[in-house]
Amino acid sequence: MKSLLLLSALAASLMLSSCITTPITGTSAFNMFSPEEDCELGTEAYSQFTAEATLVTTSFGDKGKWKDTVEKVMSDLASVAEEQGYAYEVKLIDDDSTVNAWCLPCGKMAVYTGILPICKDATGLAVVMGHEIGHAMARHGTQRMSLDTAVQTALSLATSDENLQSLGSLAYQYGAALPFGRNHELEADHIGLILMARAGYDPREAVVFWERMESLSGGGSTPEWLSTHPSHETRAKELEALLPEAMKSYMANKP
Repeated sequence: MKSLLLLSALAASLMLSSCITTPITGTSAFNMFSPEEDCELGTEAYSQFTAEATLVTTSFGDKGKWKDTVEKVMSDLASVAEEQGYAYEVKLIDDDSTVNAWCLPCGKMAVYTGILPICKDATGLAVVMGHEIGHAMARHGTQRMSLDTAVQTALSLATSDENLQSLGSLAYQYGAALPFGRNHELEADHIGLILMARAGYDPREAVVFWERMESLSGGGSTPEWLSTHPSHETRAKELEALLPEAMKSYMANKP
C-alpha cells in the first residue's frame, strides 16, 4: 500500500511538472517531451519518409496544379498559427489509392493525392490540413507517447503478475486510450477550424466536408467506442457548435 501511495504521489508530481497548455483550445495536457524533442523526432521521420515516397514535384498537369494549391493552403494556415518554432512544410504524395493526410511534430505534413477528390478545392484542403496542423500544434503525438510510457511504467511497478498487467493494459486501452484518441481528434478539429477561419477559408465548409465523409463511408465505419476517431456525425455536430466562434474570425479575415 505504501508503495502504491508513493507511486501515485510520484506520478502526480510528474504530470504536474510536465503540464503544457494547448494553443487555441487552452486545455492542459501531460507531455514529458520538450518542443525541441518534438521537432527532432518529426524532422528525422519526415526526412526518411520523403526520401522513399513518390512525390509530385512539378507544377504541370492536374496533380501539379494541386501541388501548388496544397502549398498555398499550407502557407496560409502556417501564417496564422501560434508561434511554436515550427518550420512548416508539406509534400504532395502521388498515391491515388490512399485517402489520407498527416502532420508530424514540428509541422511536417504529407497530403496524398487520393484525398484530393474528397477535398474538391482549396477550402476542403484547408479543413483537412488545418486538422492535421492542429495535431502538431497540440503536440498530440508526444502526448500519447508520454501517457503510454507513464501507464506501462506504473503497471510494471504496481505488480509483477503478467495477467494483472494484461488486464491493466486492457482497461487502459478501452477506458483511457481510445477516448483520449477521440478527444485529440476533436481538439484537432477545433484548432483546424479556427486556423482556416483566420486564414480566410469559410469554416462552414468543415461541417459540409465531414457530412460528405459520412455519406462516402456508407455507415460502415468502426463503432465509435472501439475507435480512436469519433464518428463523422459526431465531428459534424461538434464543429457546428464551434461555428459561432470560428465565424467571428472568418468575418474579420475573409478576402
